[in-house]
Amino acid sequence: MPEALGEESRRLTREQLFTMVAAASINFSSMICYSILGPFFPSEAEKKGASNTVVGLIFGCFALVNFLSSLILGNYLTHIGANFMFVAGMFVSGCVTILFGMLDKVPSGPMFIGLCFLVRAMDAVGFAAAMTASFSILAKAFPNNIATVLGSLEIFTGLGLVLGPPLGGFLYQSFGYEVPFITLGCVVLVLVPVNMCLLPKYDSIPSKDSFWKLALLPKILLLCFTIFSLSACLGFLDPTMSLFILKKFKLPAGYVGLVFLGLALSYSLSSPLLGLLSDKLPYLRKWLLVSGGLTTALWFFMLGPAPVLHIESQLWMFVLVLVLIGFSLGMSAIPVFPEILHCAYENGFEEGLSLLGLVSGLFNAMWSLGAFAGPTLGGFLNEKLGFEWASAIQGGWALLSGLAAGIFYITEATRTSSSSSLQTSPGDNEERTHLMGSET
Repeated sequence: MPEALGEESRRLTREQLFTMVAAASINFSSMICYSILGPFFPSEAEKKGASNTVVGLIFGCFALVNFLSSLILGNYLTHIGANFMFVAGMFVSGCVTILFGMLDKVPSGPMFIGLCFLVRAMDAVGFAAAMTASFSILAKAFPNNIATVLGSLEIFTGLGLVLGPPLGGFLYQSFGYEVPFITLGCVVLVLVPVNMCLLPKYDSIPSKDSFWKLALLPKILLLCFTIFSLSACLGFLDPTMSLFILKKFKLPAGYVGLVFLGLALSYSLSSPLLGLLSDKLPYLRKWLLVSGGLTTALWFFMLGPAPVLHIESQLWMFVLVLVLIGFSLGMSAIPVFPEILHCAYENGFEEGLSLLGLVSGLFNAMWSLGAFAGPTLGGFLNEKLGFEWASAIQGGWALLSGLAAGIFYITEATRTSSSSSLQTSPGDNEERTHLMGSET
């Protein structure tokens, strides 16, 4: 019987399969729309009068609005409905992506910059709605192996990141600024009715659990900082890396997108394995978080490389370091969501879609906050110090999170071992007294 049940649990039900297809579509479409900007938008924005710092703020604006939207939508998921939030978010994202392609018709200067901020903010609301609902629905459909499922779906996230830059660069070179955005926006809009048919309905009961009660738990605060640091490191590359490649290696815009493949491929291919490890061996999660943070910091120091190393940057070495960064980011990012859920259950939170909405909203909010800080600070540092020093400094976020996680888990293990020894000592004393009594 147990073998039969285990075999049956390993098979995907029809609802689970449709849920995975819907989540894969939002992962792929959102990432490809997000990543097409990298190869050509920074240089296009400079032509329109935007400085490096302003370009960083435009990227960061998306993340800041996403942060606020995720906090709000995570709290009201059960009231709005996960399915409606998912589909509405995709619809808004598709429409706004098409609008972004029209911005080259806007006059240069403050008008162009202001509309860039506005359109990106609208896109952020749609993205936050779709991703918050997607995480919640996945955790509801796969309660026992959420890390494996999230890791597997990161293949589609990576595929979007992989195809976005080269496809965006090719379409931009061949047809101009508008075509990449109009094409991908229409693809997202086509997926909206498809997902309306695919997504199963999940009943949700509002819970009295407080968002701030969850967010202020010490372990949750640590995990939030881990999410923030990883996102800040990744977001730093959006407004800065393409400019560095164009200047340093003299590559055309179409080939710049291919350099992005190193990071995206390694992240997407390693994520399923890391998710499986996280589910099958939960005690490894803490060490993945620690080692992932420390190694991410090391590779960001080598990305430029930092001028203090006196190593001349070469294209092959740059791509190799990006591959290692992708793997290191996966080591830390994949175990975080199940760790937050486990901590919430340990502290008495009720299982259900309401809690999943809180957790997914918190995860997306912290990721968005890092994605705001990364491009904003990165654009400023890149303008003042150059890419080599900026990338080394940006790796400090991952270093701090890795060290903080290591100190926390060592302290937790020490406290657990000392409390267990205190609990066993009274029994030892009683046994010793009993033995002494029997001897007399």
